[in-house]
Amino acid sequence: MSTEPKTLQQAIIYFSNPDNCVSYMVDRRWPNGVICPTCGRTDAAYVPARRVWQCKTRHPKSQFSAKVGTVMEDSPIGLDKWLAAMWLVANSKNGVSSWEVHRSLGITQKTAWFLLHRIRLAMGQDTSEPMGGEGPFEVDETFVGPDPRKMHANKRQERYKALSARPKTPVMGMLDRDSRQVRAKVVPNVKRETLQGAILDQIQKGSTVYTDRATGYDNLAAQEYIHETVNHVEEYVRGQIHTQGIENFWALMKRGLKGTYIAVEPFHLDRYIGEQVFRYNNRATKDNPLTDSDRFAFAVTQIVGKRLTYAELTGKELKKPDAF
Repeated sequence: MSTEPKTLQQAIIYFSNPDNCVSYMVDRRWPNGVICPTCGRTDAAYVPARRVWQCKTRHPKSQFSAKVGTVMEDSPIGLDKWLAAMWLVANSKNGVSSWEVHRSLGITQKTAWFLLHRIRLAMGQDTSEPMGGEGPFEVDETFVGPDPRKMHANKRQERYKALSARPKTPVMGMLDRDSRQVRAKVVPNVKRETLQGAILDQIQKGSTVYTDRATGYDNLAAQEYIHETVNHVEEYVRGQIHTQGIENFWALMKRGLKGTYIAVEPFHLDRYIGEQVFRYNNRATKDNPLTDSDRFAFAVTQIVGKRLTYAELTGKELKKPDAF
């Protein structure tokens, strides 16, 4: 197959050729030519027998592969499996479990779990810049965790009973109605200073903000926002004032968390949210008819400059969470 894949079946066949894997990675990582990740030289020589490049400057890691400097670095798993897993994550609406990847790709479940978390890290949203435009923006919060009312009274549910004893994890989200883009993040609490601090960080003053009547949004107008609310006890929509869009995102996110991943530790929740945000923000619309191939190609461009070690993933090297 000479053309790039458009479906999962074509992707599996296409990426079974190691040279196709390298070529696909190079085109998206280095569209203007291969650059040494260590020193930045652009004249590295390709060694086809090993599918690596040799930098002409003498320094550590003068030989490098397409994995170096990405979430794939130091992974013994071949690019054929990495790219097939990325295709599954990018295009499975409700996510894909490590057990499914383990069975489909012929790797251990532990390896699949580590691999999926690194892919989720790559797909994570960039919140360093505020959301553009003046809205309107829908802002809401939700809580993620097991529901004790739905637990089965048998011994196999003991783990879930233990999880249900923990407080649920609060998550805050913002939807730009104009661009239909979402940002979501785990927050420490739903106090006023936390919620309004996140809004100030992500939404420019003077914008229109729609929320429910949670006390955390009180006096938002004093922060120079045009603030309108709906009272969910009596109404859900009043003209254009509602939070149905962000609540639709919550429904999609929880469908994946409850139906595919079952029990997600709060320590890992941000990466699962980032995975769902990626798919939501890159979904096909009338104005932007993205295909599975387009979504996958964009995911591949996001793998550079990010790293997640197994020690970090398992909590042996705790990392301070990023700001919203």
